[in-house]
Amino acid sequence: MAAAEAADAWYVDPFLVAAVVVVFIVIGVALARGLRRRVPPPAAPPPVPQPVPQPVPPVAPPPAAETAARPADRYTPLEELGRGGMGVVWRARDVVLGREVAVKQLLPPSGLAPGARDAVRARMLREARAAAQLHHRNAVTVHDVLLDRDSVLIVMELVKAATLDRTVASDGPLPSARVAALGLALLDVLDAAHAIGIVHRDIKPANVLVSADGSVKLADFGIARFEGDPTLTEAGAIIGTPAYMAPEQIRGTECSPATDLWGLGATLFYAVEGRSAFGRPSATAAMAAVLTEPPPVPHRADGSLGSLLTDLLAKDPAARPTTARLRAELAQFTETA
Repeated sequence: MAAAEAADAWYVDPFLVAAVVVVFIVIGVALARGLRRRVPPPAAPPPVPQPVPQPVPPVAPPPAAETAARPADRYTPLEELGRGGMGVVWRARDVVLGREVAVKQLLPPSGLAPGARDAVRARMLREARAAAQLHHRNAVTVHDVLLDRDSVLIVMELVKAATLDRTVASDGPLPSARVAALGLALLDVLDAAHAIGIVHRDIKPANVLVSADGSVKLADFGIARFEGDPTLTEAGAIIGTPAYMAPEQIRGTECSPATDLWGLGATLFYAVEGRSAFGRPSATAAMAAVLTEPPPVPHRADGSLGSLLTDLLAKDPAARPTTARLRAELAQFTETA
């Protein structure tokens, strides 16, 4: 009896248990849904920042003063080619472009007062810049003009050719036809220079380069100047080679294209005769001969070439042949050669 009562006391209605289980399930589902609504989805990873390209500042070219202050940094001297009263010429290497060039160092004459020396240096620079304006197949090209302390450096193309004076010294005087061809080539480049107002002022055999193939180039336009400019004689310097200077150059009066024609005549005289028309033991004697003595007759010249050269050496610039006459008469010798 007691055991039966105990069993009845622990009796649980199964329907009640099922109901309780259902209630808990419903509550659990509701809680799960609520949690899913409150928890946000995982955020997408932030984009990786890309570097912003920075503008590259332009590289400015070095100022002229900086270039002028260090000319030797670019042009390395290799060999001295010649030396004269106005300076020295070097074979040099352009380390930037990797080529050989000729560098002429112009120095103001010694003994000048500081003010006159500065004036000569400034004029040298201006005249060298003027020479750089000339572009002609028969002219040595000027690549650059630099300042180096007290001097002016002119960087030119390096022409592998013999000068006319060395050619004549080794091979002897040239035949008239070759002299005429030489004269026409020089006349071409002088016409081009005169057309832009440049007067060379130092036409002489040492400034005429003759290649093995016969091509001709006129060098040393570095002391050329614009027509009408005062000459360097005003600052105490005489520009030119005495035996090849026209009378007006020696007097210090204005130079003109006719001045270059006189130098051309003296150069062609040397080519055909093998000697200078006014060569003398000293510069003073040579200048005196140019001013006072009549030009000698070139005996080796054929036909009218001799009289043409004599006319080119006239004391009066107005009496010298025109370029038209000169070209026509020189052409006759090349056509009959």
